Amino acid sequence: MIGAIGRFAGALTILACAAYARPAQAEDGYDLWLRYRPLPQLQRKAATVSAITVLRESPTLRVAAEELERGFSGLSGHEVGRQDTIPADSVVLAIARTPEVAALALPVAALNEEGYLVRPVTLGGRRVTLVTGKTDRGVLYGAFALLRWAQTGHAVRTATFSSSPATKLRLLDHWDNLDGTVERGYAGQSLWDWWTLPDFRDPRYTDYARANASIGINGTVLNNVNAKADSLTAPYIAKAAALADVFRPYGIKVYLSARFSAPIELGGLKTADPLDPQVAAWWRAKADELYRAIPDFGGFLVKANSEGQPGPQDYKRSHADGANMLAAALAPHGGVVMWRAFVYAQENAEDRAKQAYDDFKPLDGKFAPNVIVQVKNGAIDFQPREPFHPLFGAMPRTPLMLEFQITKEYLGQATHLAYLGPQFEETLRSDTLADGPGSTVARVVAGTGDALT
Repeated sequence: MIGAIGRFAGALTILACAAYARPAQAEDGYDLWLRYRPLPQLQRKAATVSAITVLRESPTLRVAAEELERGFSGLSGHEVGRQDTIPADSVVLAIARTPEVAALALPVAALNEEGYLVRPVTLGGRRVTLVTGKTDRGVLYGAFALLRWAQTGHAVRTATFSSSPATKLRLLDHWDNLDGTVERGYAGQSLWDWWTLPDFRDPRYTDYARANASIGINGTVLNNVNAKADSLTAPYIAKAAALADVFRPYGIKVYLSARFSAPIELGGLKTADPLDPQVAAWWRAKADELYRAIPDFGGFLVKANSEGQPGPQDYKRSHADGANMLAAALAPHGGVVMWRAFVYAQENAEDRAKQAYDDFKPLDGKFAPNVIVQVKNGAIDFQPREPFHPLFGAMPRTPLMLEFQITKEYLGQATHLAYLGPQFEETLRSDTLADGPGSTVARVVAGTGDALT
């Protein structure tokens, strides 16, 4: 018995040593789909490329090339690097107007500004895989598409596909506060460390940009729609500019939520009336300041006259009056105003589901060209189940954008997992019947239905 116990203890010791020598490793999810682990042996050859070549380099094409180097090195198990020449079996990145690519007369006319084309071609007498588009952003999206193609077991040499985004603006709205908290975040503190910006740029900001670019996100609203005016002060503009510098190569523009009463809180004015000339002048000056710091600043997201937030109705003006005043300040710079249609107010005697419709339907066609009305997927407020918002299909002369909630506010908060894809798909496929059968919510927000772009 004693000998048996001794042998058993010795076996336990050996197992313990083995476990200690090779600890188990679990996925933490940080890399998302950009994991680039080696493919099964039979698929590695199909994901092997000789090199990555960039024709007429730009910052965006550079990060696209770096992603391909990282991706194909990981998937194939062989180091893949950059070459200035074009070897056979390489991946070539180039904008369509580059002379070498233009000479191929490829079918790129149908692509929009962020579309891409991937296909095998012959360049310099060598067979290569070309990733091209009208802009370097399109090429970046094509590079990620090629990595998806390879990561799912397809041969790089046979990659032949093209795509163009259906909507121009594809953004994340962060409900992040300047003190580092996140409204309804349920997942810890804000990613943005306002205390250390603009001097320290956390490497996670680049990881964030990579992850978003990989799925076609081209904009981010940095701060909560329940905004503080401080976000428009010079120190915070400098912080936003630092983030914009990190995001720019990945095709991501920075936007800010603007507090409508900022002219009072920051400018010392006695009013924020959108029809007051001094107010309009203050916003023009603020827009000029923003674009000096961030030349490609995207624009403003505005929550006004909802849940206690200030807005134009405080001065007996309409939502169109408020949005158009801001739009005029941004228009010379190419910026847009995203004006939220969520206008829930408890003192409104109307049914909550009707408030946005009642406020915005009469304003159809009265918004400036660079104003987009942002509409939640449903009228009540991101409920787990509710019909699509009645404003979709009701404003044929106004560009609308669709707002989904990713955080699990009504779906378990931080304690449950919930996959929201089916809910998004159901909303997008819902038919408004505004212009006959087929006028889906997806067509409305893409500008191919009854909403103009």
